[in-house]
Amino acid sequence: MENERFQSLKEEIIGRIDLSRDVGDDEINDIISQIITDLKQREFVSLNERRELQRQLFYEVRRLGILEELISDSTVTEIMVNGTEAVFVEKEGKLFKWDRSFETVEKLKDVIQQIVAKSNRVVNEASPIVDARLENGSRVNVVMNPVALNGPILTIRRFPDDPITMTDLINFGSITTEAVNFLKELVISGYNIFVSGGTGSGKTTFLNALSEFIPSDERVITIEDSAELQIKGVDNLVRMETRNANVEGASPITIRDLIKSSLRMRPDRIIVGEIRDGAALDFLSAANTGHDGSLSTGHANSAKDMLSRIETMVLMAMDLPLNAIRRQIASAVDIIIHLGRLRDKSRKVLEITEVIDFSDGEIILSPVYEFIETGKKGSKKVEGRLEKRGELKHIEKLQKSGFR
Repeated sequence: MENERFQSLKEEIIGRIDLSRDVGDDEINDIISQIITDLKQREFVSLNERRELQRQLFYEVRRLGILEELISDSTVTEIMVNGTEAVFVEKEGKLFKWDRSFETVEKLKDVIQQIVAKSNRVVNEASPIVDARLENGSRVNVVMNPVALNGPILTIRRFPDDPITMTDLINFGSITTEAVNFLKELVISGYNIFVSGGTGSGKTTFLNALSEFIPSDERVITIEDSAELQIKGVDNLVRMETRNANVEGASPITIRDLIKSSLRMRPDRIIVGEIRDGAALDFLSAANTGHDGSLSTGHANSAKDMLSRIETMVLMAMDLPLNAIRRQIASAVDIIIHLGRLRDKSRKVLEITEVIDFSDGEIILSPVYEFIETGKKGSKKVEGRLEKRGELKHIEKLQKSGFR
């Protein structure tokens, strides 16, 4: 009965909205208030009921239905909708099953279509996988039927309203002040840096924090699948985002296309949100042709593993001899910062490693900082510190910038 009443009120609200023009939130709320007032005259509705009804109807009509409550909660970092069966939420580092879920597949599909349409994306049975973003910058991934067997799957990674800074990361214990000062000099001096880590290790967050050290007078171009970076303090900033092919016949625009285009835009630095494919070749080429200070991220289990991943991704773009690829990597990438999410769910910088050279068919690495665990063996809480393991070998860029 409650569901029938809610659905009836929702349909009445939609019937009163002038769909021929853009209707603001205030006007929607006024319509909802009037309808609830009319309802109050027909049956008893308590004050708390009216407030909750007003909120839920607004979310349903204007925003993202039951998900709006989670998206509005700044402590929620991840929302995982497994069809109509269950919604899982990560909040303050803990994952749990939410006590609400979508009543019908149609309602879930409506929310998904609303999200992807605002990002100028399309998702359907012919194109069942799509990446998009919400207005607040949250990253969205959708997998639809027939690929998703238990219904539409919606995953939302919510980022903080205010970008996490290096000071925040120091306070969280993710990195030391000494290491931050070291990285600050590297970024200012134009070292090419790759941030690696597993899913959920905080690569994008760290890349964003690292970018706060970029000198404000430089021209910076960011390239992403879905725009997530929130770079502050750089006036000459160009932000670009890929585009999928759509039903109107528009061709896709890839990370590779955007990197090539960015080279004609007189960038001082190029920042690629994440590299997953043959775009690695274009990134290396850009870093090797005078665009010092380029930054990017990639999935890997260690700094050394990141090099293997880059090799594989380059081979996706072009069949080159392995030695040639390794020479390119050794020449283009100066520093690899590896992040990890540990057993106590904390995110920490585990390695800061310098790429030294290419010799005898192998890329030579030299660890500069390494996380050393100091707590009791087997303890659930991870205790340790990012300790210095060696000195930076290639200091030419630092010297040119006047640091050493």
